Amino acid sequence: MTNENLPATLRKLSEIVDEYDTKRAAIPERLADLGRAEKAIETGATIGGTFTHSIWGRGGRSGSTSERDLEAALLRSAWKHVYDGLHIPKIAPASDRARYDQDLENPPPFTIDNIRANFGKYLMDPREHILRGLAEVFSDLDPAFRSHTKVRIGAKALPKRIILHGFGEYSFSSWGQEKLKDTLNAMASLEGMPHVHAGDISEMTREARKSGEAMWWGGRLKVFRNGNAHLFFDPHALNVVNRGLAEYYGDVLPDTPDENPDQRPGTDLARDLSFYRTPAKIADILLAEAYPRRRDGTITILEPSCGDGAILDAIRRFADGNPQQKISVYAFECDAGRAAEARAKGYPVRVCNFLETVPTPTFDFVLMNPPFYGKHYQKHVEHARRFLKPAGVLYAILPITAAEDHGFVTRPKWGRDGWRDLPVGAFAESGVRINTGIARFFAPDRD
Repeated sequence: MTNENLPATLRKLSEIVDEYDTKRAAIPERLADLGRAEKAIETGATIGGTFTHSIWGRGGRSGSTSERDLEAALLRSAWKHVYDGLHIPKIAPASDRARYDQDLENPPPFTIDNIRANFGKYLMDPREHILRGLAEVFSDLDPAFRSHTKVRIGAKALPKRIILHGFGEYSFSSWGQEKLKDTLNAMASLEGMPHVHAGDISEMTREARKSGEAMWWGGRLKVFRNGNAHLFFDPHALNVVNRGLAEYYGDVLPDTPDENPDQRPGTDLARDLSFYRTPAKIADILLAEAYPRRRDGTITILEPSCGDGAILDAIRRFADGNPQQKISVYAFECDAGRAAEARAKGYPVRVCNFLETVPTPTFDFVLMNPPFYGKHYQKHVEHARRFLKPAGVLYAILPITAAEDHGFVTRPKWGRDGWRDLPVGAFAESGVRINTGIARFFAPDRD
């Protein structure tokens, strides 16, 4: 029999019992050490103590974590620390808050450049975003709140209530309550008041169902059996909305020398006061709406007032993405300086007053962004339609007044002229914040 087959030598029983008693007594301290270590790990994965989510597995602190988990938690904490520190939850429009919440799930690297790219605009002018949030939420509630003419200070046509859908007692949709929360919070941000939360809205809805109506700081809420809710504004709340929207939308500069261009005869040249450059994003939306493609031949496109070529740039981007489609462009521009900029990009531009040109119905498409002031855009659109082939189509970026105030576009007009709302503040970077949209027209002969 070899030594390796012998049983292990057992220590003295007293030694084993002593070790057991010692370690049993130390369990609370070891657990305290573990807690301190876990706390240090959790704190080390936050910036300024901003906690975003658990770094542990499903077992909580008894679960597991890794270096990758800690780095991800630290990145989210850093972004949320800046997000909360800039008070973005209080001042950002609901659309921005939803996007930021989504971005926090997979945030970009935490660098100075990325911070400025994401949040820089909130450092410049916080009130701008409070006002934009008000405009965004109210633009979906009633057409009157979209019109810069109807929300001017002292306007008497603003509705004293709004109708919200999705408040049925057995409704599975939360759209109505979310819209109510966004509406009240947009007004609260403007007034510097605390925001309401989902629980507050649920309680208000229950109270309205039970008692017939529920009060809020600016009026009352009534919920009906058909699933609609009516939010009523008292004079103070309506004044808050009126002044906030009026401040945001402001007005556009006149494009003719006199104060009333609608009464001015002829086609006098605009004075460059109403030039609002089409942002690249909006120009791309215009091209996507028009989608100038066909199976064979070359498509001809006219840009009547091309400025420095923003829409022409979008046409070029569209053509680059659709190399099989041949596109020929031509443009007019009244300002020699801007025309020179467009020509430097390789575009054929004629310097003249478009309204004084002789129409030639040779174009498949007209894409344009005419002046926004008053009704002067109507002259541009009607003149531009005469440049279309019989089967041609015109797409114009127009102020919201074309659809809501002037009756120039009817929505919907089945199978004929169409309208698509552009985002609130679509032209803010160009110096005007009125609401706009894209209207579709056809050649005069098709009317």
